[in-house]
Formats: sequence, C-alpha cells, structure tokens
Amino acid sequence: MATIQKEIKAAEKSTREQMNVVVIGHVDHGKSTVVGRLLADTGSLPEGKLEEVKANCKRNAKPFEYAFLLDALKDEQAQGITIDSARCFFKSVKREYIIIDAPGHIEFLKNMISGAARAEAAMLVIDAKEGVQENSRRHGYLLSMLGIRQVAVCVNKMDLVDYDKEIFDAIVTEFTEFLSRIHLEPKCFVPASARQGDNIVSSSPLTSWYDGPSVLEVFDGFSKEASSVDKPFRFPVQDIYKFTSADDDRRIIAGRVETGSIKVGDEVKFLPSEKRSKIASVEGFNLAQQNEAYCGQSTGFTLEKQIYIQPGELMCKVSDKQPKLSNQLKVNIFWLGRHPMITSKRYKMKLAGTHVPVWLRKVNTVLDASDLSTDNNRQQMERHDVAECILETLKPVAFDLNQEITNTGRFVIIDNYEIAGGGIILDSVAEKTDRITEHVQQREKNWQRSALTPGIRAGRYGQRSAMVVITGSSDKGIVQLAKSLEGHLFNCGRFVYFLGLSNSTIGIDSDILDSGQRDEQLRRLGEISHMFTDAGVILIVTISDLDDYELEMLQSLNKPNESVVVNVGENRFNKNEPDLQVDSIEDRDAAVQEIKKLLQSKNYLIEYFV
Repeated sequence: MATIQKEIKAAEKSTREQMNVVVIGHVDHGKSTVVGRLLADTGSLPEGKLEEVKANCKRNAKPFEYAFLLDALKDEQAQGITIDSARCFFKSVKREYIIIDAPGHIEFLKNMISGAARAEAAMLVIDAKEGVQENSRRHGYLLSMLGIRQVAVCVNKMDLVDYDKEIFDAIVTEFTEFLSRIHLEPKCFVPASARQGDNIVSSSPLTSWYDGPSVLEVFDGFSKEASSVDKPFRFPVQDIYKFTSADDDRRIIAGRVETGSIKVGDEVKFLPSEKRSKIASVEGFNLAQQNEAYCGQSTGFTLEKQIYIQPGELMCKVSDKQPKLSNQLKVNIFWLGRHPMITSKRYKMKLAGTHVPVWLRKVNTVLDASDLSTDNNRQQMERHDVAECILETLKPVAFDLNQEITNTGRFVIIDNYEIAGGGIILDSVAEKTDRITEHVQQREKNWQRSALTPGIRAGRYGQRSAMVVITGSSDKGIVQLAKSLEGHLFNCGRFVYFLGLSNSTIGIDSDILDSGQRDEQLRRLGEISHMFTDAGVILIVTISDLDDYELEMLQSLNKPNESVVVNVGENRFNKNEPDLQVDSIEDRDAAVQEIKKLLQSKNYLIEYFV
C-alpha cells in the first residue's frame, strides 16, 4: 500500500485526466465500504480523517467501518445506509477519479439514477453471501438504460464465504447471463473483501485461484469517453439578454455548450423554431474577445441576423449532423412517482434546456427488471416500473438518440414539482395524428349541430364568423388595439366580442392561475373560440408571444371554423405567415382600418352590411 501511495504522489506532478465512476449495489452489499477502502488505501483521505473516524467509533463503542468515511448525512450513520449520492475523490497512478457512491435501497432509486447519469463507467457490488438480488438486476438494467457500457462487478464480502471459488463462479455465471440479456458485457468480476482489503488495491493470497485485476486496476482499465468536443455542436438556450443602456443593442443568447465547438461566422439553426442566423460574436463576462467556444463552456452569443427565439430552443451548427425533431418519442423510462403514470394526465418533461408539457400516449412494454419478463397489456406505469413507451409533447422538441449524444438524449419527467421518472430517447415516432387532432375529430363526431347553419347566421348578422387572433409582444398595446377594433365593428353593427387571454385566466382558468399552464389556457381558449365562432360571432382574441405551434393548436381547436392572424411588431413566426403584419400601432385608428379591410377582403364582413 505504501508503494502505491508513493507512485500516486509522484504522478500528481503531471497533468492527468479525470473520470466519473458510479459505484452501486443492493443495500448492505458493501459498496460504501469498497469506496471507503479505496480512499484509505490510496492515501486519498484528508490528513487525519481515518484516525478521526476510528476515534469517533471507539468513543461511541461502535465497530469501525470504512463506509463511515463516506457518510455525510447523520441519518445515514444512524441507519447504516446511503441515502443520497455522495461524491468523493481519489487518485491512482494513472488518473484522478470522481466516485459517485449511489444509494442501493429501492426507496432511493431516484437518487441513484441522478448519480449514475453523470458517470462514464460503473462498478456494481454484489454480496458473495447473499448473491444476486432483485435490486442487483434492477441496477444492471438501469445502467444499460442510461447508456453506461463500461461495467465491472465486485463480488464483495468473500471473507464471509471463506473465499470459496465455487460461490464466486456461480455468481459470475448467473449475473453474466442476466447482463447479456440487456446487452451489457461486464468488463470483469473481482472477488474481494473490502473490510479486509482483499483485491481492492492489490492481489490477495487468499484468492490464489483468481488471476484477474484488483478493483483499483479495474478502475484504471476503464476507457475515457471520446471527447465531447468532437461531437456535433449542441447549445441549449437558457436565456436571452437584451441591453439598452449606452446604445448597446446586443441580444445575447446565453447557455452552456454541451457538445462540439463553434466559431464566429458559423451558420446556426435553432430548433424547434427552425430559424437560422450566423454567429456574430462570442460573449463572456469580463473576458477578452473570443472567436470560439467549446463544450463545457457557459457562454453567450450574438447573431448577425436578429431573430426571435425563446429559452429552451436547441442551437446547432447547420454543417453538423442535425438533431431529430418530433412531438412523439419512443423512450425507455423508469417510473419513480408515488402515483402511477397514466395516459390522461399532463406531466412536464425536462430535456436539455427545455421544459415542455408531455403526456403518456402509449405503453408498449413494461419490463420486470428483476427477471426481464414483459407485460404487453398495461395501460399505465406503476412505481419502479421500467417500460418502453410513447410520449407526446405539446410542441416538437429537438433531441438526439441517447447512444449518440447522451446530453440531449436523456430526460426526466416532473409530476407536481417532483422528479417522478427519467429515461432515454430511443427514436422519434412518425404518427399521422396527435392528441389535439384526435380530440377535435372526436368532438366533431359527437357535436350536436344547430339547425341554424353558418349560412343562415351569416345572412342574419351580415358577417361570417371568425376568430381574429392579435398577437405580438405584450408591451405593443395589442389589447388596446383589440378593444378599439371591437368598438369600431360594434358601432358598425357587427356581432363581435373581445376575449383576451388574461380575461380567460381570470374566469374559466382561475383554477390554473398560478401553475403556469399556458398550454391549458390556450386549449380552453380554443374551445371557447369554437363555441363563439359556431354561434356566428367575430371573436377577437389577444395572446402575447404566440409561436407557430401554439397558433396551430389554437386554429385546430377552432375548426371547422376559420381564423385570421394579425401580428403586431416583430414577426415571431417561422412556419406560419400572419394574414396581416402591423409594424406599429402608434396610429391605432389606422391599424383598426387595416384589420377591417382585411376582414372585408376575406368576406368576413359582408359588403352590403355597412
């Protein structure tokens, strides 16, 4: 051990690579003891720490455990289990390690997943006496699901079975067969006793029948992932900062470069809006001028052509392989919520920089991770279920397949402000329909139409019904314009009504006033619009910062009735062209007349009715 520590200190003088490794295992199988022993035997503990813990154990009449070196939470020492994912550091001659000691108890699987998601390799610990447990299999499956391909197994507590080779071989055979079924090939199995120090940092004479590496040598045998800088450029937009003082008109797009690199002059695309521009500058606080940015950097960019984008979009280089774009995703998901995941409930998906409403559309297969049996007839997911399913998001999201770029291929599901599930994206799904379309089709099928047809109402009112959507920035006076339009048309004898999104919030949306469910507000507004326009009314609605996908949802919900779109100020649409672009409403009366002419040209206002 002393020789190893000398070699490590000598190696510290040179620049060395770092690697994240997660250590997991069933509760009480000794994973924390394995990590504690590695820290102690490689001299990676703070000076005096080992003696301090031993003295504390002696004062409290407790037997010393190497696991105590990691226990950061008082509850953990009291219960003898790891509750949260603890991070610690140790060094070998080859490299420096960040060890993630993940909890093994089934109640703390959420913490284990969040810890393992940051790892490049994994060491799975199995108790030689207890053998392969259900959680051992579940953890193996989670590693596979998270895309961790480098896995080794430490068969711990060999001292409790008298270092019996047959017991070790039986565990190797059983667990290797299981891992092969989930497409994981373990690097090796190491017989060890962390308590006694056997095969942790050096070979033990008590396992003379074993000629493989020690746990430390296994760590050093793990391969570093290919540099993220060589992957396609991915930059989730976190925020957009605007400056107005001292004639500074920059609009800085801020975030963190997840993969790849970019330089000034590169052409970029934003998804899902599909807007394009070129990088004008790379920005940083109190930094010298930069022309490039690389993965891992938190930075900002300005664009040559100013375009309207929103936080949550994914910026990529046009010259790189592009992410996929879809609102229906085939995924592997692990459900951890207190309540089942059901098809009718709205959840939130966090994927890279975006937070978007999501629904469970279909459960393809639920997998029992303990024995890999499947159930193809489930309609919901219970707690601790692993499933392949189809998720549908409100809007298309940009993503990569997990095996290609994990940063933009993993997601979590949030239910009532808590992380309730997580998983990886397997592929996009090409469906001809979606939730909104199916809802409208079903509604139309069951809708009891009045004997008063749209033509009859048009003859009575002297107008054809329509939903007039006025959108733009919230500070552009769109509400005042809508009210002026309503007043003018009313004075001309038209059957007209104004309904702003804020009015809808105060009324029928009061139950979701504080929940930020803009999509649900728009859905309800669309249903109201359908009823107003079905009654022959010209309904004027105002919605600030409307995007392409929200507009399409609103128009779908208003079908089969028609809509007119008026955009005020900067045009924020990319796929849809507004029926009327109003650059300024300083002269509100003139803007009202423009909208009236539009309605006349489209025969919503019948000419003979003055």
